[in-house]
Amino acid sequence: MPARGFLTPSQQENLQQAVRESADKHLRERALMLLLMNDGKTYQEISTFLGCAYRSVAYWCVHGDADNLESLKDKREQGNHRKVTELYVELLLDVLEKEPSELGYEFGRWSGERLATYMAEQTGIELSGKQVRRILEQKKYAYLWAKYTLEDKQDPKNRKAFQEKLEGYLEASKANPDKLQIWFWDESGFSMRVIRRRSWVKRGTRKKVTGQRSRGKVNVMGGVRYHDKKRMCYFIDKGNSTSFYEQIKKLHIFVKEEWINQGNIEDKFTSSEVKILIILDNASYHRKKDILEKIEQEMPNIQLYFLPPYSPDFNLAELVWHSVKEYIAHRLFKSVPDLQELLDRLLNDGELIIKWGRKIKNKGNAIIAS
Repeated sequence: MPARGFLTPSQQENLQQAVRESADKHLRERALMLLLMNDGKTYQEISTFLGCAYRSVAYWCVHGDADNLESLKDKREQGNHRKVTELYVELLLDVLEKEPSELGYEFGRWSGERLATYMAEQTGIELSGKQVRRILEQKKYAYLWAKYTLEDKQDPKNRKAFQEKLEGYLEASKANPDKLQIWFWDESGFSMRVIRRRSWVKRGTRKKVTGQRSRGKVNVMGGVRYHDKKRMCYFIDKGNSTSFYEQIKKLHIFVKEEWINQGNIEDKFTSSEVKILIILDNASYHRKKDILEKIEQEMPNIQLYFLPPYSPDFNLAELVWHSVKEYIAHRLFKSVPDLQELLDRLLNDGELIIKWGRKIKNKGNAIIAS
């Protein structure tokens, strides 16, 4: 151990300045170690005083250079990958921006381990997945869920034409809701239980789960009216052409009764100016020829307007389903009737408050909800 007073006045001043002004707490602590040793303190006394390990004190008191403060910086702060070059990092970030398929791989996304393996093949520099992740974190990258998109299956021109036409209908409905009602129509299922890969268990044990994805399910078909966000949802056994026709007929009756309650004559509803425009997807049973003919003949006030393929983001009903599933995600249900009762209250009795301006995750573009 160096003798008491081994530091020169300039070295002491240099270390004292580092203790006062350095933003690096580790450098401040190590500079103080040298100053305390200069005062005649032993390694054990310094360790006790600073509350750090004896071995740390011994290391920095031997390797620290009072004339070179850089010697007091831990090289590991730069990452435990000193062999990594700027070229390596540049190539790593370039690879990260590419899909694995572009480089001939079948897997869907890059993990730290896969990146480390690929980079080792390309550069000869071998790192662990953890080290690669550390580099990416330093470059302000985060490992997040990717956003699901349908853009590769969509027709932009078709979507643009549909959107422009739909916006015209929506403006007309806002101005004259008594003459034009727009309903966004869809179907959805709500399960009693969905599979979860994570669960609470005691450390050292692991719970086994089966491949069963649901135990009890409630199927719903219905719509939401654009101008006042009125919801009419019906519980069905299964989505098919028969249930579709039956629920459309119920909606027609509901709108007709509303019109009659306003003081109008029932027999004049069919010939009235009231038009019901239903926006819906391209499910095969929505387009079944005999069902479309029955709707046209029996309910002439209704017009079906089909979404472009792979365009659920234009359907306001998607936001309703998403909001309901979000609400019930952490509720407890003992039976399917309990779940159905809650769904009825949320969907039809207005108990669920929906933030209509939200965007739906994994549904592409923004829902039209203004």
